[in-house]
Amino acid sequence: MPAALPAAPGGRRADLLAAGAAALLVTAAAVIGTVIEDRYGTLHVQWPPLLAEWMPHTGPGTLPAFVVAVLVVLYGPALAARLSWRRLLATSWAAALAWTWSLALVDGWQRGVAGRLDTVHEYLRGVDRFHDIHAALRGYTAHILLDSPDNWPTHIAGHPPAAVLTFVGLDRVGLGGGAWAATFCILTGTSTVVAVLVTLRALDAERAARAAAPFLVLTPAAVWVGASADAYFAAVGAWALALLTLSATRATRAPRTAALAAGLLLGWIVYLSYGLTLMVVPVAAILLLTRTARPLPLVALGFLAVAVTFTLAGFRWWDAYELLVQRYYQGVAKERPYAYWVWGNLANVVIAAGLASAAGIRRAFAATPDALGRLRPRRGGVVTGDGAVVLLVVALLLAVAAADLSGMSKAETERIWLPFTLWLPVTAALLPARDHRRWLLAQAAVGLAVNHLLLTFW
Repeated sequence: MPAALPAAPGGRRADLLAAGAAALLVTAAAVIGTVIEDRYGTLHVQWPPLLAEWMPHTGPGTLPAFVVAVLVVLYGPALAARLSWRRLLATSWAAALAWTWSLALVDGWQRGVAGRLDTVHEYLRGVDRFHDIHAALRGYTAHILLDSPDNWPTHIAGHPPAAVLTFVGLDRVGLGGGAWAATFCILTGTSTVVAVLVTLRALDAERAARAAAPFLVLTPAAVWVGASADAYFAAVGAWALALLTLSATRATRAPRTAALAAGLLLGWIVYLSYGLTLMVVPVAAILLLTRTARPLPLVALGFLAVAVTFTLAGFRWWDAYELLVQRYYQGVAKERPYAYWVWGNLANVVIAAGLASAAGIRRAFAATPDALGRLRPRRGGVVTGDGAVVLLVVALLLAVAAADLSGMSKAETERIWLPFTLWLPVTAALLPARDHRRWLLAQAAVGLAVNHLLLTFW
């Protein structure tokens, strides 16, 4: 068994203080943001810091959402501890699907599911322009700027073409329209839970994985997993990290295949979202934790295969990114104040990841020096167990910090940062087991409150 990390100073009292401080951050962001928006109208969100409007409501998903929450709170920890590994993975995915679908249906079928990805800003509005995919890719950059002829809808202009091509592919196989798009995003997005658990077990952190499973299921971020394309992006990134970890630790019978697949997914994710180049941070962390570079050649091969394919097809990533920066500041981003969003974004992280994650992150930070110390060669070099959880989460938080400081993520980060925030509930595994049901209740309360009191967008 991997050596346990020393107990975090402050214990349960400090956990509560951390959660309280996180709640105060959200409160400050809401109060100050409302004043700014009412006085100047520069935030361009109706209920700061979230892109949402105040609209208390119920729907067909209300009762199922409460039932799922109660069942996970009461039985989740015990089931996660005793189920076989394969059954744990299947049960966790099924529970995540139930939680996410229920929350989506609180807004009703049309508003919460079928119409969610079919607005004027979404990818589906550009699918008909990809009859000739090669020609569309060659001319992709010509339609990014807001003043260009036939400019792309917001999300197509703001992302590389792999995002819209995913929905083009669904349309080509007969799964066109908003309902199928939302279903695809929910199915893939909820599989992130499985990918995270696989990653942790490969890092010899099965105890932490089992403890974290109910928290990964009952994440408030499920409000945006159902349904946004960023949930699909999160799944691609999570499975890339999972496959990389399996290859690096040799926890699979086909480590070379896993490395190549990880490279393909990492290449794909860079062509799904420009900002997800930041996945290089957790990738580096995994290679550092496992102290091996064995997967790198095949990872690089897979990554380059995707990049070369898009480049030869006529899409040049870097040229498009430069135009995207211009487009970004042609819209509301030029008015959104950096001084507010640089910390208001973090309030969105708290809402999406939940109060249990805030308490867990406090413990992760407290344990970071010891976990880093284990990387020293004289102490073995390889970090596993809770130490691996700590350093992986710290790497993900560093990626969030880079995205935040860049100024290219002003608002809407409750959705945009799903590829990072969906991992944060793993820190709840660092909390005392006797407190897990209370923290799960806090997680559920945030998700239920957000989805029933607010109407979220995107």
